[in-house]
Amino acid sequence: MKTTSNSNGFTLIELLVVIVIIGLLASLVAPKMFGKVGTAKEKTAKAQVEMIVTALDAFRLDVGRYPTTDEKLEVLWKDPGTIKGWKGPYLPKPVNADPWENPYFYKAPGADNKPFDLKSLGADGKEGGEAENKDISAWE
Repeated sequence: MKTTSNSNGFTLIELLVVIVIIGLLASLVAPKMFGKVGTAKEKTAKAQVEMIVTALDAFRLDVGRYPTTDEKLEVLWKDPGTIKGWKGPYLPKPVNADPWENPYFYKAPGADNKPFDLKSLGADGKEGGEAENKDISAWE
């Protein structure tokens, strides 16, 4: 009785070639995709800042003023029970941090005779910066 070993599988060399090709393709595509992640976070932060500003304006219409620095943004989604005229929540859910997991900067009254300052400090969480580290302000 004669047996033949007729294998239809791949050789180790063929598998290694495929893995190298996939690695090369990934190294070309990955940097472009990670660049998109940074842009997406910036756009998300801008949208969140605009949404918070809308909630702040609704709060002001009901209460007659903007939240104080001590009250923080929390009064937009949680009734403190001590604010006359509060008819919130003004945001459907808490917005505790920007897309980079840094807290939003809020101060009332704001600088330069503005009623408040609201901004995300960007990816680095520090004032100033460029590109992904740039601050995203309600007044820009």
